[in-house]
Amino acid sequence: MNEYQPQEQLQNATLILILGILSIIGCFCYGVLGIILAIVALILAQKATKTYAQNPEMYLGYQNVKIGKILAIIGLVISVIYMCLVIWLIVTFGMEALQDQELMQQRLEEMMGQ
Repeated sequence: MNEYQPQEQLQNATLILILGILSIIGCFCYGVLGIILAIVALILAQKATKTYAQNPEMYLGYQNVKIGKILAIIGLVISVIYMCLVIWLIVTFGMEALQDQELMQQRLEEMMGQ
């Protein structure tokens, strides 16, 4: 006998998708915001995946979880690369040069002259 069980939305599925999108946008905040949002999205996605795996026919919205997880991974990678770039720029040119365009140009000319 097959009993009909109404499907319910997988908890945090839409939130995971939104956090995945925001992690890509957040990478331009020196990478920090993107890393934080991506990690939160990945943790929530892991919990949602475990819940879905226990009883897949009971839940809707797993596609949002998968897409959000992929976007969070992309956002994490881009954020780490961007953060490494910012750290390299600060170490190479100094924080003052990043804030002053003329000083940055002078340091670039010095670097190219060596």
